[in-house]
Amino acid sequence: MPITSSAKKALRQSLRRRARNLEKKEAYKRLVRDVKKFTTAGKQKEAEKLLPRLYQALDKAAKTNAIKKNKAGRLKSRLTAFVRKQGK
Repeated sequence: MPITSSAKKALRQSLRRRARNLEKKEAYKRLVRDVKKFTTAGKQKEAEKLLPRLYQALDKAAKTNAIKKNKAGRLKSRLTAFVRKQGK
């Protein structure tokens, strides 16, 4: 356990940040799961409707450094290609 007051404050901050980061990660992971589920089930329209929400969740996670910027871009690119490919 931290002893100094600055270490106690740093612990409080890190716990708050961790909780915030986990929420953002879980949000985009849930959307990725839903997009993949809809696409493999043949529900193309539903998957395409979720893509903008997925992009938003990934951008928010990248903006606050919950994930790296390139990871967000890579996921957006791969999932878009996956949805488009399955639609053909």
